Amino acid sequence: MKVGIVDYGRGNIRSVENAFLAIGADVCLITTPEELEGITHLVVPGQGEFGDCAANLKKQGMFGPIQEWAAADKPYLGICVGYQLIFDSGEESPDAEGLGIMRGAVKRFPDVGLKIPHMGWNSVKLTDPGNPLWKDLPDEPFFYFVHSYYPEPENQEHTAAICDYALPFAAAVTRGKLIATQFHPEKSQHNGLQLLKNFCAIEA
Repeated sequence: MKVGIVDYGRGNIRSVENAFLAIGADVCLITTPEELEGITHLVVPGQGEFGDCAANLKKQGMFGPIQEWAAADKPYLGICVGYQLIFDSGEESPDAEGLGIMRGAVKRFPDVGLKIPHMGWNSVKLTDPGNPLWKDLPDEPFFYFVHSYYPEPENQEHTAAICDYALPFAAAVTRGKLIATQFHPEKSQHNGLQLLKNFCAIEA
């Protein structure tokens, strides 16, 4: 098992790398499609603007290979904007193309008097508690969030966890060997590390 973290200049790469190292994973950073050779588990983190992140993936030639990786149902983890990018589009960057791995759009939180961005610890409700993703985690685990936008999947059957902030939203999705989370596992202490262990346990 070898974890490749896509480094496209738009993510807390070192924190993600250190979290995987903390659980004993074999990790390397990926900046070109050629470096995917030998990788069994792919991680796409991300922080910042939806369109900027998408543009950087295209600039590095990683946009298409990531789509192909997901289409082949290989182990895939998207984090924060790396989660949002798996959808078709985002309100933050209306002209930008998402990866389109899942149907859906990324929307801004409505103004209901809560602080935006949604920042800090929040519990999530597991919609599929038997999913191996949640192995050895509590029924309503707490994770760390930092975001102003949230994905709205067209197919709610893929929603694996729901968080309630301004409205209930999909905090995580799964489909086959794909996992994507709006929260940051690498900043979520024990629960986050356990989730990364569960991701690494997915058979390549």
